[in-house]
Amino acid sequence: MTTDAENEQRPKMNHQAHQAHQAPQDGQAPQAHHAHQASADPSRAALHLTQVDGIPTLFAYATGPMRAGLVFRVGVADETLARAGVTHLVEHLALHRQGLADYHFNGATKAAFTHFHVEGAEHEVVAYLQGVCASLADLPMDRLETEKEILRTEESRRENPQLPLWRYGAQGYGLVSYPEWGVRNLRPDDVRHWAHTCFTQGNAVLWIAGERLPAGLSLKLPAGERRPMPVATSALPTTPAYFSDGRGGVLLDSVVTDTTAARLYAGVLERELSRALRQEGGYSYTAATDHTSRRDGFALLTAFADALPAKQDAVLGGFVDVLAGLQAGRIAQSDLEAVRTRLDATLTGADAAVRRLPGAAEDLLAGRPQRTLDELRSELWAVTPGHLHAVAVEAAGTALLQVPAGHSADWAGYTAAPTSSPYAVTGRRFASVGGDGPALVVGDEGVSLTAGTKDGTQQAVTVLHRACAAVLSWPDGGRRFVGTDGIVVEVEPALYGVDAHTMAAIDAAVPPAAVVRLPPRQQPPAPKPQPAGAPEQERKQTPARPTPAPARRTGRQTAALVVFGLLGGLFAFLALAMTVFGGSDPETSTGEWIAIAGFLWGVTALFGWPVLRILRRTRRA
Repeated sequence: MTTDAENEQRPKMNHQAHQAHQAPQDGQAPQAHHAHQASADPSRAALHLTQVDGIPTLFAYATGPMRAGLVFRVGVADETLARAGVTHLVEHLALHRQGLADYHFNGATKAAFTHFHVEGAEHEVVAYLQGVCASLADLPMDRLETEKEILRTEESRRENPQLPLWRYGAQGYGLVSYPEWGVRNLRPDDVRHWAHTCFTQGNAVLWIAGERLPAGLSLKLPAGERRPMPVATSALPTTPAYFSDGRGGVLLDSVVTDTTAARLYAGVLERELSRALRQEGGYSYTAATDHTSRRDGFALLTAFADALPAKQDAVLGGFVDVLAGLQAGRIAQSDLEAVRTRLDATLTGADAAVRRLPGAAEDLLAGRPQRTLDELRSELWAVTPGHLHAVAVEAAGTALLQVPAGHSADWAGYTAAPTSSPYAVTGRRFASVGGDGPALVVGDEGVSLTAGTKDGTQQAVTVLHRACAAVLSWPDGGRRFVGTDGIVVEVEPALYGVDAHTMAAIDAAVPPAAVVRLPPRQQPPAPKPQPAGAPEQERKQTPARPTPAPARRTGRQTAALVVFGLLGGLFAFLALAMTVFGGSDPETSTGEWIAIAGFLWGVTALFGWPVLRILRRTRRA
């Protein structure tokens, strides 16, 4: 079972500040360090809670280089789509003054938390943490535009997950699916306000792993309150649900109660998927699961299996069968024991307490109840197959399934996730220019695109002004409305003949905070005649949610293109020569000529097919 590195193998901190273990003071080692092995000394396996300058601090005993992290309860899910990227930008600016160093340090912006972490000598850790706090209080705004460019470069290499968008919409936890559109328009005052509001003393937790708390450590952050956890929104009218995607594998996520049984279920599910889809069926190369705590009492359970085009039906069917078996209670005790033994080892290992620190800091920020190591292990060994069955049933009720393009899962009891709106606004109607494409409707409440379907009904995509997550605005007049439910409406004046007065009214109705101003487009959409049957075609080309870009071509794929391309070209030349000149050879019969030519063309097709597949599915980096 794969795990989130920030969740630190899932166990929670052992809150001993008011129990047997006292937190060490600055420059002092924790008590009872006379034992030679961490496993023999409970104090070395525990997390100690203290404070540094009013900031809650978690300490774990460890030898070797000191490790530390400063965690804030703010992340992508706290932003809006129109200001997406502001937390990431603050993180970059806060680290700029660190420059190049011989010790390791970095930062990470997650959905609900931001981490600054470091590993090095004691004085290096102190300098790093104090430098981060100083930068957060006085961000280097002379670096603002440069860091914006760096973020855009980083984003160009990042593939955003699609499942959060479909589950949560264009808000909260769903924002991790979107580009950081807000970065471009952020002003210095916007960034300072976010830093001074979110990166505060009351919204931070420090963790340290070493032989003692570093002497002389002082963290000066502005006062502030702890932020509540983000609200989990929903863009799904009903679950279980599914949607189809152009990628070849099957991907599922479910929201379940965050328990030890849920962690164990993720491991058992991975074993079942690997057994059914790889070992027995030979359909998949990778079958994996993940359990990620949302720190709000719930966790996201994810499962994935890859598939070649010819095996997609088999993988989808086998995937659903495995889920159905677990939901029916067919859970082997041997699988549970294998996963339980592995998780117990993560709780009792020599460095277990150190690896728990980042996740424990997140728990502390989220206000989650703390449990001792004994409590965690007791709960782990109390789980039965019946508990896993209950998790399987809970996961089935909240499941969201991503199936390959051209497939569906309604046959398995999943409902298609909405790609349209239940209604259109009333207002002025603009027909598409030069054809029978969808019509644009501009009303006081919002904007809609409507089109007729083959069965004679009308279908619409609608974004209301009161539920508008962002409006992308281009200088040529083009607008893209994104609703909080993830629905997208493209408003192109040139395609619908929208006059300047109407466009001004549209812009005036949009809240200024939702507008994202973008630079000129290289090629704005131009009006063109629509063929017969275009309404249905145009409706499908107006995606309810953004379509992911093709994957970047890897070095191995590029090498395959060259090899297969050369071989395909060689056999194509031979096939063409045999086709044109082979029939005139008096020593070759007509049957032999046809057989040889057919064989050569067949080999050409075999080499050409991988080339076409790679070209269609990838683009050059």
